[in-house]
Amino acid sequence: MSEIAVRPVRAAAERRVDLRARLASGSPLVLPGASDAAGAMLVDRAGFGACYATGAGISNAQFGLPDIGLVSQTEILQQLQRMFAATSIPLVVDTDTGYGGVPSVIRTVQIFELAGASGLQLEDQVMPKRCGHFDGHTLVDSREMQAKVAAAVAARTDPNLLIVARTDARGVLGLDEALRRGHAYLDAGADALFLEAPRSIEEMERIGREFAGVPLVANIVEGGKTPAVPVAELAGMGFTIVLFANFLMRAMLRAGQDALAHLATEGETDSYADRLLSWSDRQEMFRLGEFGEVEDAFLSAWGAATEA
Repeated sequence: MSEIAVRPVRAAAERRVDLRARLASGSPLVLPGASDAAGAMLVDRAGFGACYATGAGISNAQFGLPDIGLVSQTEILQQLQRMFAATSIPLVVDTDTGYGGVPSVIRTVQIFELAGASGLQLEDQVMPKRCGHFDGHTLVDSREMQAKVAAAVAARTDPNLLIVARTDARGVLGLDEALRRGHAYLDAGADALFLEAPRSIEEMERIGREFAGVPLVANIVEGGKTPAVPVAELAGMGFTIVLFANFLMRAMLRAGQDALAHLATEGETDSYADRLLSWSDRQEMFRLGEFGEVEDAFLSAWGAATEA
């Protein structure tokens, strides 16, 4: 039956090679976030080179909770598995603090790598962590974070798995300490740096100068603490990855609010149809026809009848 085409899930190793190549290309990697398989599929279909499995988005959209460390390692892993199976692009995953100390980081790297992650983000907050654009963070000692970064690097079996070290020191101890920690985490083996929540363009420019040539993440949070600078300008400052972690989720939530307000007010949905994904486009996105064709091909090949 090998002549019957079944679409394979793209291998994790191929996606990791792809992510590394995109980071080395000289062009900024725009990294939209998604909180579920459908969102990740939208990112993939829109032509972006990678997708970010957002911890904040998963907390909000899947559990109705704030981003304050309430969602577990297992729950994030399950979302990654669904997103991986539904897409073909690299997935960079927000794994918070690694869910504990060094042993937890090692296990996190091992199981998330097996689940298909192309990159893992680890941060230097104390558990339970908080969204980087909230206030009230508490940090681990930088030497503890160095140990966790080094453990993450040692635990991966694929050297192309990207280890992103994030520091939230800017909001707690100032930019100088954030820069110092960035260098410390690079010394421990981090592949990329994420200095969260700089407060001005001048601070962003300083980060770019300090870490010239290092893959750097800029996190653009609409309404957050960091200026909303266009991608091209961020690339000129030296940022390699431009993260829009929850733009898609917030756009979808606003669209949902508007749609439900229309239904509540008007009592019908027909006049709203031009603002919905069409029935046929919905079925095409989720591959209804493809599954049907494969089913019919296998049943026909074995002489089985399809029930009406």
